Amino acid sequence: MKAVSVHADVIVVTSRIWKTTATLVRSGGEAFLIDSPIMPDELEILPALAEQAEFPISGLLATHADWDHLLGRYAFPEAALGVGETTAARLTAEPGAAARELRDFDEEYYIDRPGPLSLPGVQALPVPGYCAVGEQELQLHPADGHTADGSAVLIPWARVLVVGDYLSSHAIPELSPGASIDKYLATLRRFGPLLTEADVVVPGHGEPLDGARAAAILREDVAYLEALRGEDPERAPLPLARRTGAQKNLHQYNLSLLRDGKAV
Repeated sequence: MKAVSVHADVIVVTSRIWKTTATLVRSGGEAFLIDSPIMPDELEILPALAEQAEFPISGLLATHADWDHLLGRYAFPEAALGVGETTAARLTAEPGAAARELRDFDEEYYIDRPGPLSLPGVQALPVPGYCAVGEQELQLHPADGHTADGSAVLIPWARVLVVGDYLSSHAIPELSPGASIDKYLATLRRFGPLLTEADVVVPGHGEPLDGARAAAILREDVAYLEALRGEDPERAPLPLARRTGAQKNLHQYNLSLLRDGKAV
């Protein structure tokens, strides 16, 4: 796991698998963890990292209900978990789905954990809205489209924007069952003004980005999605830096969801 300070009050950790990011943010005598790393040893050392950096974690936030963003309770079992209203609704509608998907992942890669994923007492937060941390407030913004749920978190005093599974420099836009290209594009367009308020953008997968790089990725992702919903989605252009074999396979996956009516 890699940890980098992007502001005096913000540390971004990146898991060694899928480059999944988690963001520690503090204000005054309180700190939150947004999303989570994946591997058990990463989660095990996270409390020590937070303590050494003087980030007293008292709460957890998750940008959406995909299992790889919900593992913070393994590191901070006493911390309350807050999610946007759409994510709370998805967790209610899909009881146990995240735990089953985590179990499948662990079985595939022979990973042992101290116990099954448990998410009692999830708190639904209004989006758009605000969430207090210490002496400051986080801004919560809608970010659906990749999935049926989602929120982005702006840390105004640090000028850091945590976007969830958007704006990755490694992966093209990924649809999922229940995803919507129109809503995905609407989210990207909402990010436009937010990027002017951020010096650092933290994607759900990949390294933190400066504002200019994030804006360039946003433009590329809009072009890809508009082509994906056009007359010839098979030929939707992949951004030049993301034309790997894995991303070509992901493009085929997106096409399969559209053909099967599982995404629109």
